[in-house]
Amino acid sequence: MNSRERVRLAINHEEADRIPLDLGGSLVTGMNVTMVYKLRQALGLDAPGTPVKVIEPYQMLGEIRNDLADALGVDVVGLRHPRTMFGFRNDSAWKPWTHFDGTPVLVPEGFNTDPEPDGSILMYPEGDKSVAPSGHMPKNGFYFDAIVRQGEVDYDNLDPEDNLQEFGPISDVDLEYFRVEAERLRNESDRAIFADFGGTGFGDIALVPAAWLKEMPRGIRAIEDWYMATAANQDYIYAVFERQCEIALENLAKLHAAVGERVDIIFVTGTDFGTQRGPFISPKAYRTLYQPFHRRVNDWVHANTTWKTFIHSCGSVMALIPDFLDAGFDIMNPVQCSAAMMDPHELKRQFGERVTFWGGGVDTQQTLPNGTPEDVRTEVRERMRVFGPGGGFVFNTIHNVQPNTPIANLVAMYETVREYGGYPVH
Repeated sequence: MNSRERVRLAINHEEADRIPLDLGGSLVTGMNVTMVYKLRQALGLDAPGTPVKVIEPYQMLGEIRNDLADALGVDVVGLRHPRTMFGFRNDSAWKPWTHFDGTPVLVPEGFNTDPEPDGSILMYPEGDKSVAPSGHMPKNGFYFDAIVRQGEVDYDNLDPEDNLQEFGPISDVDLEYFRVEAERLRNESDRAIFADFGGTGFGDIALVPAAWLKEMPRGIRAIEDWYMATAANQDYIYAVFERQCEIALENLAKLHAAVGERVDIIFVTGTDFGTQRGPFISPKAYRTLYQPFHRRVNDWVHANTTWKTFIHSCGSVMALIPDFLDAGFDIMNPVQCSAAMMDPHELKRQFGERVTFWGGGVDTQQTLPNGTPEDVRTEVRERMRVFGPGGGFVFNTIHNVQPNTPIANLVAMYETVREYGGYPVH
């Protein structure tokens, strides 16, 4: 059985020869570049000092190359967007850079390597320093924060076109990129292809500030203002989503014509609806504002392709899962079992026959960074035992592997997946 078959069986709620494993299939199932470097060193894949590519500067995610994927038994490969969150391409020239913690990396050409007087780093849309910066990493930081560039908002005369500034027909250049990359990935390995085309993340707060736009973003771009608008200006937000959805469906039709069925899974949305304690939006508000557009995207995908659809939402979302499923999602991530009311047994019991849990394998807030290797092994075995039977589970950590994770814990996780990931799970 090859990796693509293994993943497809899991998504169809059937047991394969073992539980499938993802690492780096998406921007929420990856690993910080520092940890990729340390893992490659621990596995003897590189000589000391060999740099790792930063494929997404916003989260400082490291590239998962084929040799690392082979060593770990990874079953998924990502079909990434050709541009980073800051708008410059990540498939062009690379240059060396040293992370604050000393990790040698390669960064895309548009990455700003000149520190500010206080030691922090500013990032510019498309790498153009002639415009206002759109990202900031503090000295000794691990990630970038978006810089809000919102102008004065006239709430009495809101124009939805302002918050649609970044949406439009996909370019012929990007269509060709996705076509070529999908074909390359399919020919290069038998892994399941996980595509992130963009454009369908309704209200994803990481995207609202539009850090990639060189032109000053118009409309509501501040995080607090956006969240308040979803309650106080729902008609406006709905109008934005409605037009965004129309554009997205037109683009998906073009993308499907370009990549066909070489793609297995698509990333639909990364909008977070949960906090540690519970959802911060009611089921009624989700059904009113978000579900209509999630359903339209999922319905189009299922009617016209063989792709499976993926929703990422951190936090405690137990109360919203029935609505996610009614919207047509096939896969849910990151399955944050550490949040309130997200007990893995209850998740599997209530929803295990209707959705694939992609994640939930180990807690990246406490167990993986702060536990012992034995703590990690125990939790990984338990999560596979709970989520694995009957399929419907792809092993991944709960969100990306964070910096400062002990390498012994990371190795213990993958050793346990390899040793205990077969069916029947025990």
